[in-house]
Amino acid sequence: MLYRQIHPGFVQNGRPTSQAFRPTPKDENKLSAYDGDKIQPQAAWEHYTGTLGLVSSGVMAVTNAECAMHSLSVVADGVSYPEHCTINFSNLAKRAIEKAAKILAESAMQRGWLYQDLR
Repeated sequence: MLYRQIHPGFVQNGRPTSQAFRPTPKDENKLSAYDGDKIQPQAAWEHYTGTLGLVSSGVMAVTNAECAMHSLSVVADGVSYPEHCTINFSNLAKRAIEKAAKILAESAMQRGWLYQDLR
């Protein structure tokens, strides 16, 4: 599992938008995630919101296989923190990126929230 932090701005009616699974230009077509082999969803959320001081509504996940279906490579790079990995969209055109992000969001939603901050 690749755990993705979902920003509150990317949640509509309790569901993530595809934006949560699409890299922005500043991301250089790479989407950050947590390697589920190295950390659990709640611990990933606590690290993201506590240690890194960033905002997240909760954690959802996609799999390596789901990424591979869209020719997205996954690299466990350990950059910034040991559990960090990237989903690389670099080999896709803009329209293909949007389509892959939408399908990844749908896959994550079918799996459901793995951790949510309900405070």
